[in-house]
Amino acid sequence: MLSNIMYATVYVTDQDRALEFYTEGLGLEKRIDVPGPDGRFLTVGVPDSPVEIILWSSTAAAGQPGGAGGPGPLILESEDLRKDFEIMRRRGVTFEESEPVDYPFGVRAEAVDPDGNRTSLRQQRKP
Repeated sequence: MLSNIMYATVYVTDQDRALEFYTEGLGLEKRIDVPGPDGRFLTVGVPDSPVEIILWSSTAAAGQPGGAGGPGPLILESEDLRKDFEIMRRRGVTFEESEPVDYPFGVRAEAVDPDGNRTSLRQQRKP
């Protein structure tokens, strides 16, 4: 049986630029950075989480399929999204909206990386 999510992949045109966005902008940590037979294997992750995000080089980065409105291919959780939103905005992160938005499930914001990939940021509503 399957037991864990190991990796999720985000396609980027410039791995160094993406690494800067995901670490310095969103606050993730760099995990793996090694050359491989198919290209540089570069991952980042949320501190203390076993899941890693592969920042895979692609000349035609996917950006966000389906356009605005739906969730990004990557969804990260925050304990205090409004606070984290302000920190990330000061770091230069671009968001689709000017402020986090309240939803029945909690709070949501959409960050956009340099290749147009959207990362959904969520804070679950407390019962």
